[in-house]
Amino acid sequence: MYPNAFKPIVFFAIFVLLVGMACSLTGTETPTETPAETQEPPVVETEAPQEPSPEPSPEEETGEINTISAAESAVIQIQAEGTFIDPEFGLILNAAGRGSGFIIDPSGLAVTNNHVVTGSALIKVRLAEDTSWRNARLVAVSECSDLAVIDIEGDGFPYFDWYAGDIDVGTELYVAGFPLGDPEYTLTKGVISKARADGESNWASVDHVIEYDANALPGNSGGPVLAAEDASVIGVHYAGNQSTRQAFGISRDVARRVIDRLKTGENVDTIGINGQAVGTEDGSLTGIWVSSVQSGSPADKAGVRAGDILYQLENLVLATDGTMADYCDILRTHNPDDTLSMSIIRWATGEILEGQLNGRDLAVTGVFGGGTDPGTDPGSDPGTDPGSGEVAGSTGVYNFNASASGDIAFGTEFDEGDLSDWFYFLTNGNENDFSLYLENGVLNWETTGRNNWAYLINDQIEMTDVRIDVSVENRGVNQNNVSLICRYEDGVGWYEFNIANDGTWTILRFDEVNNSYAALYTGGSLNINMGKDVNEYTAVCSGSELTLYINGVHTRTVNDRTLRTGLVGISASSFDQTPVLLEWDYVIFSIP
Repeated sequence: MYPNAFKPIVFFAIFVLLVGMACSLTGTETPTETPAETQEPPVVETEAPQEPSPEPSPEEETGEINTISAAESAVIQIQAEGTFIDPEFGLILNAAGRGSGFIIDPSGLAVTNNHVVTGSALIKVRLAEDTSWRNARLVAVSECSDLAVIDIEGDGFPYFDWYAGDIDVGTELYVAGFPLGDPEYTLTKGVISKARADGESNWASVDHVIEYDANALPGNSGGPVLAAEDASVIGVHYAGNQSTRQAFGISRDVARRVIDRLKTGENVDTIGINGQAVGTEDGSLTGIWVSSVQSGSPADKAGVRAGDILYQLENLVLATDGTMADYCDILRTHNPDDTLSMSIIRWATGEILEGQLNGRDLAVTGVFGGGTDPGTDPGSDPGTDPGSGEVAGSTGVYNFNASASGDIAFGTEFDEGDLSDWFYFLTNGNENDFSLYLENGVLNWETTGRNNWAYLINDQIEMTDVRIDVSVENRGVNQNNVSLICRYEDGVGWYEFNIANDGTWTILRFDEVNNSYAALYTGGSLNINMGKDVNEYTAVCSGSELTLYINGVHTRTVNDRTLRTGLVGISASSFDQTPVLLEWDYVIFSIP
């Protein structure tokens, strides 16, 4: 879960998520340069009282920005509020994610990313000079180009024009925006390192993008990339990787063509979803996860819902390469009103639906279940199965049921009703809404409130390398998330393996200094027993490798060298799904 500034959406990232997902999931504070004060148009004085005043300068007449010091007045912070279903955390009601944008017309037309605004119920905008939010209206979007145009309440705004020069390697630039949801305007400087980088990603499919070394963070998404010489727009920032000092923007050459169409109210290359490419580790299931659906769009009219996975379009399996490329190529080679066949997995119910865009509504044609994709058995990985027997080299066992781990059980303090070595290091929600207690050798976690989570750390076990085995039973009927935690250090951060019983999971790193998450990998697994069932999860933190097993099957290994050692723990959470009733049969910490 994301216990950071994005509460209660818990990402945003992300997303979020996830994004993670996408509004770059780096989570490191960006050093910024202090922008100069906003310049007002020059006051023109007459040489003598009896002579008429000269014509106003172009900048005074049009409000066009042409200096970096004046750029702040036309950069906007955007807050999009709505309900989403995140591939990691499930249903998130009344989420409020923040991004950036910039004004391109004095009437209030502004540009941002599609992933910042699509599917939201309410869009609010704030300029640097504003003390309160303004309302904005969505004009049109391009899902595949990750662009959107909105119309801000009011008129007479300063605005940017497009860069007229060649976009070459070495061109100096600035990235402007409001990173990390902070209302304070920031400006970072860099140069173009690639003029035509690959624009394929898991949330967009752009012909080509520019790559630059200016620092950018979540919340910079949708902000302008400005030429240092005259503050004209070189591109639209849409992604960044803080660890490699890479940032990416949708090039003027691509963005301008699309935005000229969006300004007229024409949607471009979209069916009306805010989605991202997802897939199981073994590739047995891939598709486009739908986080939200725009009302009145072709997807909405066909019956697509948030939480669906669009896995076939025109009988082509989507996202097999982990990107939106095939999906967007289909949209780009058809007219917006063409009838297209589609197949959907409704993850929450286990149903398979088939229908058409601009044609036949979706209808249930089958089901999938038992941890197996229809027609495909994801199998198992016996070579990496952690098993259920003895764990060699055990250094800490906290068994709620002593028989669960056989000979290695030596720390059965939970059986004795003792939680003295454990403490909450993070909680959210009214303390009367959730409880954590021991009963009959089982750790019970219950919540009747919304958006609650509790993190437990054992202050007696500090390990560099650790394996964590847990067995968790969902006694309720609602969705829940559990996490396994390693290398927790107060004031520094921790690694977290977060698994939801709706079939999704994420491996994360939390940076406590900057209060932000980085999603190291997000996916879905057909091996998760959904609903009211028992799951066994294993997390291994060994050297730079972080490995997750789900019910005995190797799911993913990622590499990260940020955190070296620390305490171990567990967590449980709910996100607007109540009541949640969890039983932890055992938790075992051991040397891998």
